[in-house]
Amino acid sequence: MKIQAKKRFGQNFLKDETILEKIIQSMPKNDNVIVEIGPGLGDLTKRLITKKDVIAFEIDKDLCNILKKDFEKAIKEKKLILKCGDVQDHWKNSLVDRPYDLIANLPYYVATNIVLNALRDKNCKNILVMLQKEVAQKFSAESKEKDFSSLSVLAQTAGVVKKLFDIKPEAFEPAPKVMSSILLINKKKSLDDKNFENFLKIAFSAPRKTLLKNLSSKYSKDNLKKVFEQLNILPNIRPHQATTSIYHQLYEILEKRKVDGRKETTKL
Repeated sequence: MKIQAKKRFGQNFLKDETILEKIIQSMPKNDNVIVEIGPGLGDLTKRLITKKDVIAFEIDKDLCNILKKDFEKAIKEKKLILKCGDVQDHWKNSLVDRPYDLIANLPYYVATNIVLNALRDKNCKNILVMLQKEVAQKFSAESKEKDFSSLSVLAQTAGVVKKLFDIKPEAFEPAPKVMSSILLINKKKSLDDKNFENFLKIAFSAPRKTLLKNLSSKYSKDNLKKVFEQLNILPNIRPHQATTSIYHQLYEILEKRKVDGRKETTKL
């Protein structure tokens, strides 16, 4: 039966056998259960269940019914647990109750939020996902690269980030209008500070303006100049030119130590 991809769910089915195998070869080697979000027609799922147990979340009821039929044996043997519905509804603190690796071809329209949720989830240990290339670059960029962003800082804060390889549109049915990439994040810790995430939103609010100018929308310019001098940060530095370490140092002083003009801040 021919399945029509639904635009509202951002469906583009990855069919290229070589790419599917490359994803399998890139999987972290451990005993964690696999979480797959948006299994679609199950092309990746059927490979994943030969390696480990899989918990899959599918929002599309029609696809869910097809998956139940196609994977009846795996579901009966508990190699596959299939959850029908929006994964965001299941994501409270942790998506599942045990250590897991997120391995999935993510729908573009929710990909950024899903990766951020996984970075915050203490039970998520590794993230191996397909994203729009532009988004993968924002997560994986290094300081001084034009794509370095708040997403880069958050990903580097949580672990080691690599963009593994790109995928051309013709690998999908239907073909998307953009290039895709496979992103790998080996987590060392989970994000646990929403205030730091909000701080980064301010810092990167206008990428072409200076970091000092962006931060001055919340903090006193005099205090900022003092802190920049203390940390040997040039006053004309732009957000993408600072390092992840600098962002943590700035946040530590500006938010946690509440620097003011009446007393000298302790040197780092």
